[in-house]
Formats: sequence, C-alpha cells, structure tokens
Amino acid sequence: MVRKKKSRLRRCLRFAFVALAAALLSTGLVVVLTWPDVGSLTESNPESTAFIDQARSRGNDVEWQWVAAESISSDLKKAVLVAEDLSFFNHTGFDTHEIRIATREALQGKRVRGASTITQQLAKNLWLSPSRSPDRKLREIVLTRQLERHLSKQRILEIYLNVVEFGPGIYGVEAASRHYYGIPASDLDTEQAARLAASLPRPSKWHPGVESRGYDGSVLRILNLLEDCDWLEKYL
Repeated sequence: MVRKKKSRLRRCLRFAFVALAAALLSTGLVVVLTWPDVGSLTESNPESTAFIDQARSRGNDVEWQWVAAESISSDLKKAVLVAEDLSFFNHTGFDTHEIRIATREALQGKRVRGASTITQQLAKNLWLSPSRSPDRKLREIVLTRQLERHLSKQRILEIYLNVVEFGPGIYGVEAASRHYYGIPASDLDTEQAARLAASLPRPSKWHPGVESRGYDGSVLRILNLLEDCDWLEKYL
C-alpha cells in the first residue's frame, strides 16, 4: 500500500513538473515572438505606440504628427530635459541618484516621486502599459537597456519627443505645438516650451490653457532652471 502511494505521488509530481515546464516554455516562446525589434528604431520611426493604441482602442481622438529632431525647438528640448531628466546625457538608462532619493523619501512617508528617466519612459510609452506589476517593470528594465545600447542619446530624445503625451489625446511635440499655439515645433519660444514640458507628469490635467497652481508652479520652476542650463546646447 505504501509503495502504491509513493508511486502515485511520484507520478503526480512528474505530471506537475511537466505541466510547469510546458507553461514556462510557452510563456517564454510568446515573449520571444512578441518582443520588439529595438534596433530597428535606429533608422525607422515607430508606426504607433502602446499608449496611442490604447487611447484609440477606447475610442478617443488622437492627434499625432511626426517631426525630425532638427525641426524641434532647442528651447523645447532643453525644457523637457530640465523637467524630466537633467542627467539624461550622463546616465545609461537609469538615474541611480534619483532612485536613491525617491526610495529615501518613500521610506520617510513622503509623497512618492517619479524617478524614471526619459529612456525608461520611452520604453513604457512604446511597448508597455501604465501597470506597475513586477512583470511589466522587468520588461521596462530590459527594454531600457536595449534602447541605450542600440540608439544614440539624440535618437532616444527625438523619439521620446515625438511620442510622449502633452495633453488629452495629443501625442508628440509637433501635434502639441500646433494644437496649443498654432505654430510648428521649430518655432516654440522659451515660455511656450516650458509650458509644454510642464505638462508631461500629468498630461490629462496639466497643459497650456488650464488654470492650476501646481502647473503654473512647475512652469516657473522649469523657466528658472533653464537660466543655468545653457551647457545642454552642446548635446543638442
């Protein structure tokens, strides 16, 4: 009787092991088959993004127009770097200093601050979802590494400025510039650039035309920081 029980147990364990191995193999195969070709972005522009597709699937109107990097105001580029990732040209995808600060403030019970770099945000916008699940975060880490390995910093910034949301349904700086100011992105002045850059953390609520003390304070902060950031010109 004992031998029969042990035999049944071994068969159950073997079955469970085979089932688990098959599940892991299937999951891995799906990931491999659906993993994006990051290197193709060195020469090709994305035809859409995960966030744009999600907006369209909900029936929302989308404004999006691609523009080359040289047709984007340098004031806008600097304003976005100041607002989102001032160390962009000095890190390899992750800002460890910002991560340490965010972690310390979270442990102190303060409001959680964002520590994502422009490269991380680009990976999320292009291929992922707003979810904060461990699986999604792991994919973001790998894709961020691949973006930094395959693309130049200038190319990463160009794609980011063309796909990030600047207001409800408004993606990319060209669409935003024409929507809010009626001009191409190449003609944006410093204040206009600061107002667009300030919308990035909360595009659904913060954008040119809204009345918000928080938004106005962010615009002022960006304008003040820009006064000491002429050194960014050498990268743009």
